[in-house]
Amino acid sequence: MEEMLRKSPLRVLLLLLVWHAAAWSQGVPGRDTIGAGPIKAPHLTLEMVSAGPAIARGGQQTVGFVFSMEEGWHVYWRNAGYAGFPPRVKWSLPANVSAGPLQFPAPDRLLLDSTADYGYEDSTAYPVTIDAGTAAKPDAAGNVTLKASLNWLVCKETCIPGKADLQLDLKLMPAGTVVNHDGERVGALGAALSYMPKPLPAGASFLAQSHGNDLLLTATLGSEPKDAEFYPWEGEEIADSSEQPIDLLPNGVRIHMQRAPGAKTPLKSLHGLLKLTDKESYEITVPVTEVAVLPGESSSQGGQALAGVTAVSAAGLAFVGGMLLNLMPCVFPVLFLKALSLLQTSTEERSRVRKHGLAYTLGILVSFWAVVAVLLALRAGGRQLGWGFQLQSPGFVAALALFLFFFALSLAGVFDFGLSLTSAGGSLAQKGGYAGSFFTGVLATVVATPCVGPFMGAAIGFALAQPAVVTLLVFTSLALGLAAPYLLLSLQPAWVKLLPRPGAWMEVLKQVTALPLFATVIWLVYVYGRLFSTSAGTAADGAARMAWLLASLLLIAIAAWVLGRWPVRLGSSAVAVLLAALAVALPVLASGNDSSSVVWQPFSAEAVKQARSSGKAVFVDYTAAWCLSCQVNERVVLKSGDVKQQLQSGKVVPMRADWTQYDDRITSALQAVGRSGVPTYVVYPANASASPDVLPEVLSKGVVLDALKRDLQN
Repeated sequence: MEEMLRKSPLRVLLLLLVWHAAAWSQGVPGRDTIGAGPIKAPHLTLEMVSAGPAIARGGQQTVGFVFSMEEGWHVYWRNAGYAGFPPRVKWSLPANVSAGPLQFPAPDRLLLDSTADYGYEDSTAYPVTIDAGTAAKPDAAGNVTLKASLNWLVCKETCIPGKADLQLDLKLMPAGTVVNHDGERVGALGAALSYMPKPLPAGASFLAQSHGNDLLLTATLGSEPKDAEFYPWEGEEIADSSEQPIDLLPNGVRIHMQRAPGAKTPLKSLHGLLKLTDKESYEITVPVTEVAVLPGESSSQGGQALAGVTAVSAAGLAFVGGMLLNLMPCVFPVLFLKALSLLQTSTEERSRVRKHGLAYTLGILVSFWAVVAVLLALRAGGRQLGWGFQLQSPGFVAALALFLFFFALSLAGVFDFGLSLTSAGGSLAQKGGYAGSFFTGVLATVVATPCVGPFMGAAIGFALAQPAVVTLLVFTSLALGLAAPYLLLSLQPAWVKLLPRPGAWMEVLKQVTALPLFATVIWLVYVYGRLFSTSAGTAADGAARMAWLLASLLLIAIAAWVLGRWPVRLGSSAVAVLLAALAVALPVLASGNDSSSVVWQPFSAEAVKQARSSGKAVFVDYTAAWCLSCQVNERVVLKSGDVKQQLQSGKVVPMRADWTQYDDRITSALQAVGRSGVPTYVVYPANASASPDVLPEVLSKGVVLDALKRDLQN
């Protein structure tokens, strides 16, 4: 109601007046008819139906509230849109019988003058899953009676609230009985179930970008949809009544949207329903990236920032931006190291110094051309990515963090990065020197991609929206600007004399230069965690991934120490390589042993009691983030296949009692089972009179499976 009042106070006032008028005319405040069959209410007919006449103990049945509206009238989706509210239900159920939440089929956008609602016209059904516990008991007629008090709002030009009490009898059958579910395929209930969101297709990916009030959602689905609409899960994400033009792509679709009017904070993510057809929709959550210009816009469409930008001016801006990029914290350490190398080689032949400069420049150019090639290839396939797109890849972020950390340890003096290479022989020294300059240019490009310096924003935004030739021209200018300072010094060796003389200060300054690289590693670890705690993950997922990456950094530190402790030795080099390989593998192994699909409910004594009263056992994991044994047990045992299967069987309710911060309720629950710390694992049997089963602190799969089997039988 508060959200409705904020959106449309006049409409809410009218709703309240109509509510009281309707209630007065019916004699009972907001109350319609009570009954089991169809109920006639203003402008609609309502009925509670079931997919089958029976439900088995320990089983499920699908019921639904079927609304049939008069022409032009509608009821609401979970997000009502401009104003309104979806149906709300309050259940009165027999013991050991429970009801899930209302489910919402894919809606339609209902335009009303300058506003829009999300809902359903003609007819619809709201499905609900009913669970019968193994201890459920029938009435004298052998039934369980479902009673529901339902509120709704039906609207056309005006809106009328309604309320009705409904009931439905289901025959209670013995456990294991196969009951009829035909209604899940036919009728209004079957139609509603066919309109429910589907699991995402394999390989699907999404990209959300914003510029000002403009939003762009690109969906890569591996198919060629004919239409698409986006329905936000919550209000104030997008402008509900604005049109959503689409671009059909070879393997997906692109939807253009507008921000909600009056939105005061940047939109961080899009969470909602992507609807392709009535029977094909997907729930998605996509982080939103702010860009200088949205893909597909010309320079005149990209806002004032790009007004008047041409290919030549964009190339000029890119060159200046590339030069200034050398002063950014992510690039300056690399440039400074090359300046130090010039000091050390100032006595060499001019031609050799110039070749080093050209090799460094070539490394930057080749790297930038590779980035452009990837961008153009992805754009041809329907993907739209911006500068720094590599940082959207967890693998790239992890590899970059490990490499920069290794490089920073060398700068800090833990080991000499090039000392091991000198033992390869003098014949390779010259060749290795030029290769070193080339790959330093590659490194400069890699560390530059997270940065956007002055003048770069407009140039890159323009380039990404232009044909391939213009894109290549602008990025080549950017590469030349990045390479220019060192290239100029190498072409004019006399200018090196203006630099300070070599001395002990160089080693100190080199160590100081490691500090911004360490800071960059900290930032990359943060980015890595955020990649797993935005779209499909949670904050806990992100924290766990960050812990694995930090463990990899520890292995890199040990490898660097080995190289520093025993330099120029084959054995130490082999150990360092093995440690580095293990460091790279750790994040991969972590992703292979990903979070299970077990849904852990938050612990409470009331929830345990309710679950046991419905005939289900409860497995409680008393844990804390600072408990290392807890994390080992979770990864090795609780996420193993057999244990996951039991926890997902529906016969067990998994609960997690998180004691990371002190909680009186969890402390009391631990004391009740004779424990005072974590890890503690307790199985509360399905039989409410049976005693809890406390498991050992060090778990094994056999211990957990035996306990679950034993306590399900009690």
